[in-house]
Amino acid sequence: MKNKILLIILFSFLFYPSGVSYAQNIVGEKTEEIFKAQIVEIIEYKNTTINDGGSLIQQKLKLEGLERKWEGREIIFDGTEYDVISSPEYKLGDKVLVNYSLDVQGNDMFYVIGFVRQGVIYWIAFLFAIIVIAIGRFKGLRALIVLALTFLVILKFIIPKILAGSNPLLITIVGSLFILILAIYITEGLKRNSTIAIFSILISLIITGLLSFWFTAMTKLTGFASDEAMYLTGMADGNLNIKGLLLAGIIIGALGVLDDVVVSQIALVNELKLSNPELSKRHLYSKSMKVGVSHLSSMVNTLFLAYAGAALPLLILFSIKQPPFFTFNQVLNNEIIATEIVRTLSGSIGLVLAVPLATLVAVQFIKIRKVN
Repeated sequence: MKNKILLIILFSFLFYPSGVSYAQNIVGEKTEEIFKAQIVEIIEYKNTTINDGGSLIQQKLKLEGLERKWEGREIIFDGTEYDVISSPEYKLGDKVLVNYSLDVQGNDMFYVIGFVRQGVIYWIAFLFAIIVIAIGRFKGLRALIVLALTFLVILKFIIPKILAGSNPLLITIVGSLFILILAIYITEGLKRNSTIAIFSILISLIITGLLSFWFTAMTKLTGFASDEAMYLTGMADGNLNIKGLLLAGIIIGALGVLDDVVVSQIALVNELKLSNPELSKRHLYSKSMKVGVSHLSSMVNTLFLAYAGAALPLLILFSIKQPPFFTFNQVLNNEIIATEIVRTLSGSIGLVLAVPLATLVAVQFIKIRKVN
């Protein structure tokens, strides 16, 4: 079994090298550089109250570079020249990220863009791993391995392929299949029920992909609702399929929820069949769907809340009637809001359809060995 799982993992990365060179080329020559530095002196500090009652913090800082060619070098950042409302208050000893660039005359320019947070994030991730392993034990460890492999498939396969100009929707579905194979076979084992789960989720993902393609075409979404999409277009010289990238995001967003619902539903069918092998397929389907519908109602709300959380600033703008969000119809017609609605509804419909589909496939193909 271990050898088979290893082969699956290796197979997942067969396509990795093809997109790397392009991903590196679209960036081009370095005109900017980001490096770590530490604040060694606060030269000047201003705290100004602005019209809305908030505070505008401006600081002139002396920094010492901490890495690469900047290590040990003293740098001056004059934040008093910038009116940035969201600028944090830096303190002596803080480690920060500094952006280096050249102005039009070729002079060095430095700008502090934020705190160095990676150390804290690593500790939080370590705490998460410890809790998962403590409660889930060996299965929790397998879940963490799957999480790491999922990240690698997205980072090393899906993203390079998209950067190389491949169709984002198709690549995401293929990458999702790899993730499913890894996730389900590693956590659930190489067994019939796992294969049924993979098949059911894959069909549900394809349905979700087709629905999202149809809905985005009907609503005439361009995929350029976010600043990130505009930036990517400029960086890739128009070679990225931004609309396809939107569809890919919908697929990845729905994948995790589909995994949960389908695996749970198949496990339910299996347990019901074990407890009463004499149940007809019709009654088994009926009983399983009663539980599946209850599970479904909570998962649809979960999916909505996940997308609503991402769009919370926009919802707040609507609630306080800031332009262009004066009326409900104006909200619906705004592409940023419309994108989140289509994303939510596409994933939710795919999720709803996955429950009867997975139940039907499980009822048909799960076999219980009779003990003599």
